[in-house]
Amino acid sequence: MSWVDLLASAAMNLMHTVHVPAGDGPFPTLVALHGWGASAHDLLGLAPFLLGGEALVICPQGPVQVPIGQGMEGYGWFPLSEGGPLDEEAFRMAGDELKGFLDEALERYPADPRKRVLLGFSQGGVMAYDLALREPGRWAGLAALSSWLPGPLVKGIPRLDAHTGFPVFVCHGSEDPMIPIERAQESRDALLPFDVSLTYREYPMGHEIRPESLRDLVEWLASKVVSPIQLV
Repeated sequence: MSWVDLLASAAMNLMHTVHVPAGDGPFPTLVALHGWGASAHDLLGLAPFLLGGEALVICPQGPVQVPIGQGMEGYGWFPLSEGGPLDEEAFRMAGDELKGFLDEALERYPADPRKRVLLGFSQGGVMAYDLALREPGRWAGLAALSSWLPGPLVKGIPRLDAHTGFPVFVCHGSEDPMIPIERAQESRDALLPFDVSLTYREYPMGHEIRPESLRDLVEWLASKVVSPIQLV
């Protein structure tokens, strides 16, 4: 079942949608972070396809309101300035707010602590990169879709023993008009010193999730994240 949750507690201060599979759990869990101008509803539609609908999927909504035309608003995680540098202070505030939300959400919902994956699309991928690489021991994997890993973030993340072999899935469209493929290739190269277990894919697509990329993501989740833990 899926629903929109509005919570008033101090930590869970982000609107979110959630798909909770039937049963008692705990369940393999994906925290799915939307891109600029989208909302908590944007990635919830992936839930039926992720591990056959048997994964808990939590989709928080960014706190920054983004006008998208015709009087409508979307949301983002931190302000963007076209061609400008990353606002590191605003980014860090967004990261702290998201981390506070996740601290409580992962306790509230029946999440398997051994099988928690961060997934981010576009700007949400930047948030996922930061959270997962700072605390790799907390997550079973990281998936960055049509996203980028900013240089200032790389410089500020310490190298940890838990990075070695940490599963990371990166995919990008070679025809992406919003985030050029070169940004993904730079992100791939920036990940190499962390010694993660990197799966990198490029597809002939734009700024989107196509069936081919979704299929590879599902296969990666099953083989790199869920199955190895089940065998322990």
